[in-house]
Amino acid sequence: MHGFEDAETNKEHIVLTMGDVGDGAHVLSRVHSECLTGDAFSSMRCDCGPQLDAALEAIAKEGRGALFYLRQEGRGIGLLNKIKAYKLQDAGADTVEANEQLGFGADMRDYSILKPMIDHLSITAVRLMTNNPRKVKALEEHGVNVVERIALHTGANPHNEKYLQTKVGKLGHIIETGV
Repeated sequence: MHGFEDAETNKEHIVLTMGDVGDGAHVLSRVHSECLTGDAFSSMRCDCGPQLDAALEAIAKEGRGALFYLRQEGRGIGLLNKIKAYKLQDAGADTVEANEQLGFGADMRDYSILKPMIDHLSITAVRLMTNNPRKVKALEEHGVNVVERIALHTGANPHNEKYLQTKVGKLGHIIETGV
């Protein structure tokens, strides 16, 4: 386990690694933004917990990889604002509309901390487990060499169907939304 502090935000982030990730070979990786409700409490409103579990299982199966766990709760709006967004969603807003009604953008996450984290671990290229092409683009814009995007189709259920459809329709994710 490796810890990092973002000097600009004072947020602490961690990387869990398995095997030798600094050997020059492409590293199976997941960049996962903190989701207390999904990761710790198994919320059915999102697919975060199942994605985290699937990524860890894939890394374990491969025997080598890295999980970058970024403290960016609620796509970067924070836990308390996420709770407010949940109330707006309960009243009919989708996840993007809820963020916007609270005065935030659809996705406020910042991936600039990843490049120094990756450099510190001597990782030269990642095979990124994500359904989010914008995440791939953001990492590449920050100088991270993403050689492959690997889909994570997991966690769909009747309680998050609208959420997943919004991720596809408004956030550009590539996922199958049928439940």
